[in-house]
Formats: sequence, C-alpha cells, structure tokens
Amino acid sequence: MTTAVVRASRAMRRPARSRALRPWYRNGTLMAGIVIVGLLVLLAVLAPLLTPYDPIKQDLANALQSPSAEHWLGTDKYGRDVLTRLLYGARIDLRVGFLAVLIPFVVGSVLGALAGYFGGWFDTVVMRVVDVFFAFPFYVLVIVLVFVLGAGESSIYLAIAAVSWVSYAKIMRGELLVAKKQDWVVAARLGGMSHGRILTRHIAPNVLSQAVIYAMSDIVMDIMAIVTLGYLGLGIAPPTAEWGSMILDGQEFITTLWLQATIPGLAVVVTSLGLSFLGDGLSDLLTPERRK
Repeated sequence: MTTAVVRASRAMRRPARSRALRPWYRNGTLMAGIVIVGLLVLLAVLAPLLTPYDPIKQDLANALQSPSAEHWLGTDKYGRDVLTRLLYGARIDLRVGFLAVLIPFVVGSVLGALAGYFGGWFDTVVMRVVDVFFAFPFYVLVIVLVFVLGAGESSIYLAIAAVSWVSYAKIMRGELLVAKKQDWVVAARLGGMSHGRILTRHIAPNVLSQAVIYAMSDIVMDIMAIVTLGYLGLGIAPPTAEWGSMILDGQEFITTLWLQATIPGLAVVVTSLGLSFLGDGLSDLLTPERRK
C-alpha cells in the first residue's frame, strides 16, 4: 500500500519538476548572477595571488597616493594599497554574508515547517515570536545586538542568526499550509507514512525552493548589515580589511581622493546586483509556474 502511495505521489509531482528542471544556462538573469557572483568569489579567493601587498601593513611614507602603475587605486591614509584591501575585504564580507545565512536558514525553515504542518499551540507560539521580531527593523535589531555582544565576527554571526530566522519560518509555514493540503500529501498520510518521512522525503523537496530563493536576498541584507556595522565601528575590528571600514576611512578624503570611499561602495552595489540577479534567476528556474 505504502509503495503504491509513494509512486502515486511522485507521479503527481513529476510535471512541475520537469518544468523546473529546464536548462538553467538558458536563463539570462541567472547566468548574469552566476557570472557576477562567481567573479567576485574568484577575486576574493585569489586575492593573495593577485596583489603583492599586505592588506594591513602600514607604509606612512606612501600614504594618500593617487592611482598609479604601482597602486592602481592609490593608497589610504596609512599607505595601504586600496585595491589589495578591496580584494581582501571581499573575502571577509562575502564569507560572513554567506555563512551568516546558514543558521537562520536551517533553524527558521525547520521551525516554520513544523509550525505549518502540525499547527496547534506550537504554531501559535512560533508565529507570536515571529510577529515580535517583525515589529522591529532588521538593521536596528542587528546593530543593537552587536552593540550588546561586542564588535567582532562572532557577534555578527550571532546577531544575524537571532534576527534572520523569522523570515524563513514565515516562508516555510506558508508553504507548508498549502502543501499539506495537496492530494499527494493526503495520499501519503492515508498510506500510513510517518509524519517525519512525509516532511523530509515528500514535502521538503517541493517547498524549500522559496526559502532558497529568499536566501539570495537575505545574503544581500547580511552584507549590507556587515558594511553598516563596519562603517559604525561595530563590525570587524581594524586593521582587518572590510568594505564598511574602508568607506569610513575614505570619506574624509571624498573631495580629493574620492576613489577610496567610492570603490568599496561600488563593490557593495555590484555584489548586491549579482545576488539579486541570482535570486531572480533561481525564482524563474525553480518556480516557473509563478511567472507572469
């Protein structure tokens, strides 16, 4: 009986999956996102090979130089090569941005899925907590938590994880409320499948796409939070290269050496644009039935 139900549920889901698995390389938006983000990650990983300079070593004799053959983007007020710090800053911001999504993604998705599937008092408790977090702006909560926990990379991870999980919980709850009423889920229940198997083997693969798509925009928010914290002096401790602190250091020379503050800002914009393209492309690829 159970085997027949599994086959029936797979057959019901096959058309949607076959539409979603069309060649990804034909999606222009997705390809643009892959190229931009992939190039940024490659530059960050290869930073030690692309530049001969130390990102934190000071050279006051060569401070505040204009762009030249030796220093393509000039040097900052401490004589450090701006391009070198830009590349090493990408390593910090991209790493924290991507890793900071993992814990909220897992915790929020699990709590939201359980709340949507089982309902009852657990659903009520989870949603009330979610409502409390949504009552405050994301950046305000992150800044307050980092201020309380203290500056540093570990504090950023904890602050973002404590705030970001609510979005994934809300997304997954909404998806589960719809999915659990589908015929193939009802058939699986009637076939005697356990709740755990229905959730992990049948429902989760069909509803996780929305959480994955949202994760792309969440990475953008996390990077913006990291840059904001660095600008406010609450982020990665100096002299570590980080885009927010680079903008802060360069703003006092905005009228003379404007590249020092502008280039890190443009790096944030390009990164956000690439991740946005990636998210939009994944949305088209994974949920083609929702496109207009």
